[in-house]
Amino acid sequence: MSISDSEAMVMEVLWQRHPLGADEVVALLAERSDWAEPTVKTLLNRLLNKGAIRAERDGRRYLYSPVLEREAWVARQSEGFVERLFGGRVAPLVAHFSERGKLSQADIDELRRLIGELDDGQR
Repeated sequence: MSISDSEAMVMEVLWQRHPLGADEVVALLAERSDWAEPTVKTLLNRLLNKGAIRAERDGRRYLYSPVLEREAWVARQSEGFVERLFGGRVAPLVAHFSERGKLSQADIDELRRLIGELDDGQR
């Protein structure tokens, strides 16, 4: 399932809190964007049509909840990113950030810890 950047912003709101009415989604997105209500409702309808969210009737309004799990979406996005830009290899990704000074000491320590866990798990 392909989710646009704009749709992902709506999903982030719903992943953090649900179920929400369209008016609540609009209000929460107002903190992050300048989208008008019709724009948010269009995005909600797109996500409904894709099956990423569901809507349940609550009186005269609908309450929206995610169907697509955030973890599954993040996994697909990150795998696709690494595949497209680095041929599916993680080492060139890390090298890219290292060469540009984008890795903090905390990042390096965390990478060492993760590699240590991988080494321990393979023995």
